[in-house]
Amino acid sequence: MHDFLTNNRTDLIVRCQKMVATRQHAATAEQLLHGVPLFLDQLVQTLRSVQPEYTLGGEELRNLHDSGAVNADIGASARLHGEDMLSLGFTVDEVVHNYGDLCQAITTLAVERDAPFSVDEFRTLNRCLDDAIAHAVTAFSRQHDVDESDRHDAAENKRMGFFVHELRNLLGTAKLAFSACKAGALPLSGATGGILGRSFDAMEGLINSTIDIVRDEHHPRERDLFSLAEFVAEVGATASLAAIAKECRLRIVPVDRQLAIQGHRPMLLAAVVNLLQNAFKYTHPHTEVILSCQVSADRILIDVADHCGGIGPELAQRMFQPFEQGSADRSGLGLGLTIARQFITENGGYLSVRDLPSIGCVFTVSLPRHAMSN
Repeated sequence: MHDFLTNNRTDLIVRCQKMVATRQHAATAEQLLHGVPLFLDQLVQTLRSVQPEYTLGGEELRNLHDSGAVNADIGASARLHGEDMLSLGFTVDEVVHNYGDLCQAITTLAVERDAPFSVDEFRTLNRCLDDAIAHAVTAFSRQHDVDESDRHDAAENKRMGFFVHELRNLLGTAKLAFSACKAGALPLSGATGGILGRSFDAMEGLINSTIDIVRDEHHPRERDLFSLAEFVAEVGATASLAAIAKECRLRIVPVDRQLAIQGHRPMLLAAVVNLLQNAFKYTHPHTEVILSCQVSADRILIDVADHCGGIGPELAQRMFQPFEQGSADRSGLGLGLTIARQFITENGGYLSVRDLPSIGCVFTVSLPRHAMSN
């Protein structure tokens, strides 16, 4: 039988691919191209390796099968097959169906070619398919569980990374404000004291929202309409101390006071502050970071421009990925830009970057345009 399968391999593959394609599932072109040959080649390998044992008859074959003497050869190939099918994106139902397709294609082709198999040969085929399905499904399910666990762990790591990153940002701002108040004997009721207070409030909000996630209590985020000019002023006040600590200058271009944006203010504030802190980190010492706003049709664009010397096209494509860091400086987690993009997206906007070779780069936050009511 394995000679028949080998000699008619191409025809069997075409028949099986047609049967797979007619079923209602999400099989991709890659699955159709590679999945069926894997089924067939591994079955041929199994038949070739176990043919002498499987051609035993009746009770002898059943005893040998029950003892597990044959399962090792079938299991090794089928386990590999189950893992391969998972990597190609098949479901467990499709794994079982494809074995049935192959059995049907072999039977039909044998009749058409007038190449009938003996009862023992069909028993061999059915026994191989039975064992192969069992091993393939087991391996498929086991690998699927492993992959799901890995994805869950990756999601939890990312969530924890977001929390730690934002908490450290807020704590850093609070420490800078406290140090400034202490060194200059500044009143807590002043502007610097206000930064300290807002940092504590933001830390409390971050911790409470994380507690809600742990409790599986999800509250809708409030989306307020607020002044763009006041928002930019708050961003500047929050980030100004970090600019001084990084030995660079923060310049804020005046904003039209009639412009407004709508969204969850703490999230948008955290997003733009993350962009500024990223700029402070990479801009050359004693250079300028510019925060400016402009209007484009029905959008408001918030630009953060630095003097890092440029980033190049390769880094521009991957810099928003989690835990991606663009330099040897590993003081952060590589999550600032990921958080900024997610927070902006959740508020109906989008974040992009433009490279200025030999100068720096410009991050642009695009949000729907609104106006303050009179």
